[in-house]
Amino acid sequence: MMKTKGKANPIDQHVGKCLRQKRSILGISQEKLAEHVGVTFQQIQKYENGLNRISASRLYEFSKILGVPISFFFDNFDPASNQNEAAATGLSDNAQQEALSGYANPMETKEAQQLIRYYFSLQDPKLRKNLLKFVKTMSENLKAQEKISS
Repeated sequence: MMKTKGKANPIDQHVGKCLRQKRSILGISQEKLAEHVGVTFQQIQKYENGLNRISASRLYEFSKILGVPISFFFDNFDPASNQNEAAATGLSDNAQQEALSGYANPMETKEAQQLIRYYFSLQDPKLRKNLLKFVKTMSENLKAQEKISS
């Protein structure tokens, strides 16, 4: 994969996004994560934006702190596709999803990350299951109302 001057490597961007998502879901600030690994919070920002590559040893530290296997940072990365080119043409699934939902990846929104954090903060599994049923029912009811209206 050739490096284009001034552009972050897609793999580094993907790993950084995974780092940011998991850190946010766990409610760990950039400052706190930086403290744990001995860097500045600005360095964490650069990692999360894919501007700076994360070394293997640092990635190992992040995996232990965040409680995920190292493979977590590479899950769902498709090396065969250049996601940037596909999104630019407007023909990718991500671009279509963004047009429909307003977000390229809804899981990257602060709202979704807060919802997940609050959901998992509920200690009672039965309560979590009931909350999930409630949200599902609400969504299904809204979809049914939209069909009736149109």
